[in-house]
Amino acid sequence: MAGIQLRNFDKPDETRPFEGGKGRLDLFQTAGGPVGRGVFEPGWRWSEHVKPIAGTDSCQAAHTGYVVSGRMKIVMDDGETAEMGPGDYIEIAAGHDAWVVGDEPCVALDWTGYGDYAKRA
Repeated sequence: MAGIQLRNFDKPDETRPFEGGKGRLDLFQTAGGPVGRGVFEPGWRWSEHVKPIAGTDSCQAAHTGYVVSGRMKIVMDDGETAEMGPGDYIEIAAGHDAWVVGDEPCVALDWTGYGDYAKRA
């Protein structure tokens, strides 16, 4: 492995579109595991735009990441809620729904939960 690796999310290893054209996941495979950038368009909601792909009642991916821009509301299966926005570090357990808040895309980087996220069979 080289001492420095530079990658650009504008040239990912893989792009996974969400249902209804409401965003995408750009993914790198790295020596440390997959790293992704989720671009969630206004109107995106996990239960509408990823659930048909995942086939589960709620998102079963745990996320560790950073919010670059936009806002998103998260509702855990047990009812706990939070809203994340630019500059926030996030840790979200499996078992949640989420949706974009406002009219700006939400862009988030994730280094634990995007490996199988929105992956079609």
